[in-house]
Amino acid sequence: MTQHIGIVACSAEGAALCYRTICIEGAQWLGTHAHPEITLHTHSLAAYMACIYENDWQGVAELMLASADKLARIGADFLICPDNTIHQALGRVVPQSPLPWLHIAEVVAEEGARRGYRRLGLTGTRWLVASDVYPEKLAARGLDALRPTDAERDELSRIIMDELVCGVFKPESVATFQQVIARMKAAGCDAVVLGCTEIPLIIGDANSPLPTLDSTRLLARAALQRAIGTDRAHA
Repeated sequence: MTQHIGIVACSAEGAALCYRTICIEGAQWLGTHAHPEITLHTHSLAAYMACIYENDWQGVAELMLASADKLARIGADFLICPDNTIHQALGRVVPQSPLPWLHIAEVVAEEGARRGYRRLGLTGTRWLVASDVYPEKLAARGLDALRPTDAERDELSRIIMDELVCGVFKPESVATFQQVIARMKAAGCDAVVLGCTEIPLIIGDANSPLPTLDSTRLLARAALQRAIGTDRAHA
């Protein structure tokens, strides 16, 4: 028996990548075409953004809890959220949640420590990179974080919100991410966190100046391991 994974989604492209990863990689342990039961719920991204633009993280938490309640009633055993930005509200969510959660930044920090990295560049929306979501979890693992400059932050956020979440992937936007990551490498980073779940759609180890920590796929794999049991996942 495997556990039922509940996905509290926010933006479509990142949630879809997370969902696909669980479905496809589940076969490694469970057999051809097999994966754990998964249920995904999402409110309109516009509802989330209305709260985020107003810095209303309690409003974000209420949306997340509404999804959590629906997923619990459906039969999910635990929850994940393939959206880094709204993890800023997770501290408000967990005490009231009907189900336990995996934290995306904790998953990434664990993997960064496992690989022996020391200093990680952070990419993501302007709300995410200005927050303590990643620095706090990375520091708990002895890892340092380097944020983008203000100009880099604004341009990366524009690309994410105007292009990536809409399924638009432009070569010049790939080049922008590569330039930012190259600057982080020159500043002493030994890897980069892809801290928006859409970034892996255009950046990965094959075209990044630094090794990448793909938050989307790492969260999906952590959910798989929990759903099928750690011993079974590492068999």
